Parts: sequence; C-alpha cells; structure tokens
Amino acid sequence: MTPKKKWLFLPGFLLLLIAAIFVYRFRDLISLPQTYPEPASLTNVTAEQTNWPNYGRDAGGGRYSPLTQIHRNNVGNLKVAWTYHTGEANSTSPLRKYAAFEATPLMVDNTLYVSTPFSRVIALDAQTGQERWVYDPKIDLTVRYSEATSRGVSTWLDPEQKLGRRIFIATLDARLIAIDAVTGQPCGDFGESGQVDLKREVRFTGPSNYQVTSPPAIINNLVVVGSAIGDNRGVELERGVVRAYDARTGKLAWSWDPIPKKPDDPARKTWGGESAEKTGAANAWAPLSADPERGLVFVPTSSPSPDFYGGERPGDNRYANSIVALRAATGEVVWQYQLVHHDLWDFDIPAQPMLIHLKRNGREVPAVVVATKMGLLFVFNRETGEPLFPIEERSVPQSDVPGEVSSATQPFPKLPRPLVPHQFKPEDAWGALPSDRKWCGEQLAKLRNEGIYTPPSLKGTVAFPSNVGGINWSGMSFDPIRNLLITNTNRIALVVKLISRTDFDAERAAGSKGKGEFARQTGTPYGMVREVLLSPHETPCNPPPWGVLTAVDLNSGEVRWDVPLGTVPKVGILEQIAMMRSKQSLGSPNMGGSIITAGGLVFIGAAMDTALRAFDIESGKVLWQGELPASANATPMTYQINGKQFVVVAAGGHGKLGSVLGDAVVAFALP
Repeated sequence: MTPKKKWLFLPGFLLLLIAAIFVYRFRDLISLPQTYPEPASLTNVTAEQTNWPNYGRDAGGGRYSPLTQIHRNNVGNLKVAWTYHTGEANSTSPLRKYAAFEATPLMVDNTLYVSTPFSRVIALDAQTGQERWVYDPKIDLTVRYSEATSRGVSTWLDPEQKLGRRIFIATLDARLIAIDAVTGQPCGDFGESGQVDLKREVRFTGPSNYQVTSPPAIINNLVVVGSAIGDNRGVELERGVVRAYDARTGKLAWSWDPIPKKPDDPARKTWGGESAEKTGAANAWAPLSADPERGLVFVPTSSPSPDFYGGERPGDNRYANSIVALRAATGEVVWQYQLVHHDLWDFDIPAQPMLIHLKRNGREVPAVVVATKMGLLFVFNRETGEPLFPIEERSVPQSDVPGEVSSATQPFPKLPRPLVPHQFKPEDAWGALPSDRKWCGEQLAKLRNEGIYTPPSLKGTVAFPSNVGGINWSGMSFDPIRNLLITNTNRIALVVKLISRTDFDAERAAGSKGKGEFARQTGTPYGMVREVLLSPHETPCNPPPWGVLTAVDLNSGEVRWDVPLGTVPKVGILEQIAMMRSKQSLGSPNMGGSIITAGGLVFIGAAMDTALRAFDIESGKVLWQGELPASANATPMTYQINGKQFVVVAAGGHGKLGSVLGDAVVAFALP
C-alpha cells in the first residue's frame, strides 16, 4: 500500500476511536432500559411530606424525601420546568472568580428560599420560579473573604403564631439576620434592626477571615450558629465559638468554645501549657444538626490553628476535630468523641452529622453518623456516644519536624471500611503517557509517603487523602427503608511541605507564579505550602477514579456499591485513551451532596461537568442525566406542589474547583 493510500485510512480510524470513547463514557446512558417495580404512591399527602424545610430536609440532615411521583421507570422523562438567574454572574466583584454557588433551597409555604454566594436571600414561587422578593445584606464586595459562598438559609415558624415565619441567614461578614418570610424585610425586633453581630467576643482579627458559610440550626426557638475561619494564618486566630440566640429577640442564650479554657473541663488537660488560651479556630464551619426530641445539638468541629504545625498546641487538643453533643437549652457538653488527635492535616469534620435510626439487637437505636475527610464513617449512639461499630486506636507515622510531637495513634472504625484509598505508592502513579507516570513516580519517591496520617515534613509529604477529602461538606444522604447511606468522595493527592521561617519569604517569592498555596502560620517556626500533585499534562498523578459515589449498608457496615461520579471536561484525548486502556472511568473531583427519594433514586450534581444525574439506589447505575447552564456544585432538593414533584438544584459552579460558573436555579419535573 502506498503512503498516500495509508493516509486515507486515518480519518476512519479517528472516527472509530471517537466513537469508542463516546460509547465508553456514556455506556450507562445508552444501555437498554430496565423496568423496576413502581413505588407505592403517596396518599393523603401532607405538607411535611411535600416540603423541604431544612438544609438536609429534616433537622438531622437525612436528605430523604418520601415523594414517589418521579421514580426509576419515568425519571428519563424529566425536563427543565423553569430556570431562575440570580444575576450574580454579572457581578464585577473580584470575589466572583472564586465564588461558589453551594446553596440548597428550602421549600415551605409554596415558596423557595435560596441564598447566593454573596449572602443575598431570594424568595421564589415554588411552582413557576417567579421572583417574590430579594433581600440584600449589602456585604462589602471589595473584601477578599477566605470563602465566597453560602450553603443555605434556615426557617423558624413562631409556635405562638404571633411573629409568623422567619428566614435566618448567617452572612459572609459574620452577621445573623432575621427576615420576614412574607415581605423579605428584616425583623426589627430581632437583635439590632433585625441582625446580630457575630464578630463580638471571638478575638476578631479582621473582616476577611471570620465569616459564616453554612445555615444555622433551629431547635426549640433557638438559632444555633457556628463560624468559618480562614486557615493557616497563624496560631492566635479567631476562636470557634458556637452560639445560640433567641429566635424572637436575638438575645444570646449561651455560647460554647471548643477550645476549653476552664481548668476543671476534662478536655483542658489535653492542651499543653497555655495553648488553650492562645490557639484559635477548632470552629464548626459545616452545618450543625438538631435533635429536638432529645434536646441535643450535634457540632462537627475543625482543626485548631494552624492546621499543619501543632508544636504550639501540644497534646490531643480535645473538642477539636470531634463530634460534640451539646445540651440545646444550656450549651453544656453531653458527650464528645475526637476523630483526629492533634490534627496536622486539615482533617476538619467537614459535613453535617446525620441523625438516623438503626436496628441493633432487635431494637431501634437513635444514631449519629459522622463523615470525615479521611473517607471514614463513624457511627455512634446519639444519646450516649457509644460507637455502634467498634473503633480502635492504631499506630500511625510520627513527625520528624523539630518542635512537633504528633499523636502516636489515631482512631479507625472497624466498619465501614475506608471509602477512599489510604496509600499512594510510586508504582501506583498514573498518567496519560509513560513519561507522565515516570515523572509522577519520581516525585513520589522524593517525599515522605507512609500512608494516611504521614505528618507534614520539611522535605514534603504526600497527603492522600488530602484536606479536600475523602468526604467534604458534600456529606451524606440516607434511605431509611433500605438502610443505605450514600456519599460522594474525592481522591486527589496533594503535597504538603513545611518551610523554615528564615526561608519562607524567599521560597514564597520564588513560587509566586506557581500553583502552590503558601501560608505564613505566624507564631510558629514554619510556613507551609501545599499543592495538588499533577503530572506534566496537569492531570492528577494518583490513579482514577478521582470522584466516586458510594452506597454503604448501615446494618452490616459493608459497602454495597462504588461507581465513578461525573467527568472532567478539560481532560484531553490522551487521557481518554489511557482511561480506555486501563478500563477505568476517570470520575471527577466534586463538591455538592446527594439526596434520596422513595422513588428509588439518588440525585446528585457535584462534578466538574454540567450535569445533574439520577442513580438507581440499588445498583448505582445512571438512569438519567440533565444538562445545566453551569456546574451544580450544590446539593439538590425535591418537593411537591399542586400535585407535581420538582427536583431543584443551584447551578452556579465553584471557582476554586474550576468548574463552569453561572448563577442559575434550575427546576426539573415530568412533562
């Protein structure tokens, strides 16, 4: 065959290759349809069944809806019912480029209430998506806040029927605001002209690093709020105080500091020297959960400051990195369990604790499930704090950094198994080309890399899972009929390196044009830099899938299924070929959670692509995919109004994740 004739076959080869890639990527969507038993229809539907009144639908964050109109046999017919744009896509604020539209709307009284990344609150007609009112707290958009997001609002209905319904928003600039649900105006009898200043008595250092990004918890006429604090600036940061306010007046009811100051507090002895006076953070930035029946608030706490060096806070640092049950009436600690001792990895407890019921020894036990960045799930008796799956302390690698004393052990649940790998070896290095794999393997060989809990080091340490997770704020959902927990995870390796104080400024200047994130960690001997471990082709060095959706049976503790979640739009043809060669799906780094319906469906966006997906809860198979105007890095919700069920998601992307940005709220329904 002549050279000229050989070239004639090239277009055909490329077409076959493209077709093969298409078939592989969308194989779930083009497979033959399956018929499922139809769920029983809801009869005598109540407002409680049709509404979505809390961030996680119930106050304990279960994210389960009993609605069945949309089910596995008809979900493929879902269409866009309406779309609303908040207008923030047109913002000229410098915040816009790293803002994240992470809100889950509430639905009560036939109205949707949603917050935007800039803390505006919008009320929409739940059937048509028409705007009813907008409340703008007018935060200063010239300030570079450490985060630019809001995960939602909370609502309270006066049981005495005097004040009506209120919507509560906790803002980027640390205000708690009460808004009349009907008019959209501030409630003048709450706090000072409708708001409470949260910056008081927390050792406030400046407007950009103390804020609130998650909705408050509502319990027994109290509004309970945590805080988000910018990481790694130094030792003496703001304190992560949790506070409860009267929902009518805004008067402070109680406050609880996760860093124990009182000498008689049993946790105080786990903070060496005067560190409990100096250290900051240990805040609860994720949503809190409320158990009104038992009068408990469940608080997920974060790392004390700074995250990656603990020499100035010797000891386990109890109450930080813990699940803490507080008495709602007083704020006193009922029980606590620390899930990371002396955190050196930014392993905050990142997600809303989930309050559910499980069967144990023939009886129903109230449980709380705690998700972690380590990809570990811990399950406790909600009343006593007793683990429902055994937990053991295991030896972990020790720090070689002068001045640091790391914990000798860390807690691991015997079940469920870790939902992400805890080791990333040089021989596991991944890449589209052999040269990528070789480069990644060589980088790994230069670093401290002894598996999970390898401490940060001066030579650089592989963080896998990283501070991104594992599980992040995306959290979990739970099907109480099947006892299945659903959660999504990330699998992305980072490199964390400590830098001596004398060399920090020079290294930061030299790396200022790179992709590393530098942190000064003032008050310690070391600064820090961390960055994603990427190949020369800028794909993760660790093997895919990089995002996974998992189902866990909470009766047995066994994983029922694992499936890749989403796609990475920017991945090129070389990576696609490598994916086919290894028979793996890439999955996607993800932010945003799942919900479950009685129709046998799991709805989730979260990925870097612009899709909302419906999975079969029994198998993890994709049954439907709806296209969105931007990435849905938020948790969806569902409700029913006038006999029609809607599934709604915020599609505005995530600036730090690098997904497609926008400002849409999109509702899907059956035709």
